[in-house]
Amino acid sequence: MPALREGTKAPDFSLPTLEGGKFSLQDALQRGPVLAVFFKVSCPVCQYAFPFFERLHKAYGSQKAAMVGISQDDKTNTAAFLKEYGVTFPALLDDPAGYVVSSTYGLTNVPSWFFIGQDGKIKISSVGWVRADVEALNRGLSDANHASLRRLFHPADDVRDFWPG
Repeated sequence: MPALREGTKAPDFSLPTLEGGKFSLQDALQRGPVLAVFFKVSCPVCQYAFPFFERLHKAYGSQKAAMVGISQDDKTNTAAFLKEYGVTFPALLDDPAGYVVSSTYGLTNVPSWFFIGQDGKIKISSVGWVRADVEALNRGLSDANHASLRRLFHPADDVRDFWPG
């Protein structure tokens, strides 16, 4: 499990975006909750999970809740990953020299993700692929966006219950 668990105050961070801008957790939380998904491009579980995160992004957009991927790779490899897996939500770059933000969140494996409420507390924390956690995230995004619950998994999908990161 990630070091930071549900109910913990999420550490603030500011990271560069893939496009050259800046993302601040504190600023984003003023508009609504934030989903922060940490990943490495070489991680097979990340490769499996990111198309499902993209479905959530397409289902709920970023009307009230922001969704960001936090890459532990360089800009070129991150851009290639996003293109290959069809990811359109913003990506941030954690410095590979020290992974400061990843370390602050206590990461030991990727993917690790945190659904952070507007109050700054972690509502869901998950490591690897845990279907039940992703289903809870779907409900959380639905609630945050005051939208009807969207179908995340389709009959033809190979959806595992668990895959450790």
